[in-house]
Amino acid sequence: MKIFETHAHLDHPQFASDRDAVIKSCSQQGIDFIINIGCDKQTTLDSIALAEKYEFVYASAGYHPHDAKEFDLDFLKKQAAHPKIIAIGEIGLDYYRYLSPKAIQQDVFRKQLQLAVELKKPVVVHNREANEDCLQILREFKPEKVVYHCFSGDVFYAREVLMEGWFISFTGNITYKNSNLAEVIRIIPFDRYFVETDCPYLAPHPLRGKRNDPRNLRYIIEKIAEIKGISPKLAAEQSYRNALKFFLNK
Repeated sequence: MKIFETHAHLDHPQFASDRDAVIKSCSQQGIDFIINIGCDKQTTLDSIALAEKYEFVYASAGYHPHDAKEFDLDFLKKQAAHPKIIAIGEIGLDYYRYLSPKAIQQDVFRKQLQLAVELKKPVVVHNREANEDCLQILREFKPEKVVYHCFSGDVFYAREVLMEGWFISFTGNITYKNSNLAEVIRIIPFDRYFVETDCPYLAPHPLRGKRNDPRNLRYIIEKIAEIKGISPKLAAEQSYRNALKFFLNK
């Protein structure tokens, strides 16, 4: 079974004691690619360092909406030129926690989308309780490749995203008893989804509450397979092919 982890935070302090062991174990368990995600200046640099250390690890560069007040366009342009930076993200809007003012979030989102369009790089979107504004701003720039990471919208919003030609990525939250994502999984085309852990967060059932890591992707894959009525092998390999084409043009 080939697996592509499209969204991890292995630079997180929770991995300080065993980071190398976890990453090496991932490789041994069929995880062929990992994208470590930048959320601000330091995590972008840390993601690049991991990507330089491990051939099968790639990185993204960006400023999460929580960190929009710290945005540095010159820094982002410089890091985006690194050969192992394969996406701009995670970027977007978060109206749930409001750690940055709405106006600043929107301005920084626009500036990062403009850069992604100029560089022709995929965009990894963070969207929390900002559905309409997020969709409107994305439509202003019309980036060719967009993925809504950790999708949590309803089936109607999913259809809007899919109509634009964009992608949806599923995390461990699809395995929770209170998940409302089954219908989204049923309707999503086979060529428009990815899997991710968003580790160390969102450990899937039955590991909920524990530290998450890419080796737990199998639980997400198994849930998708169950809902779509296909084998886990097919669910994993379809996601793998989708991510390979989207992020690495292969």
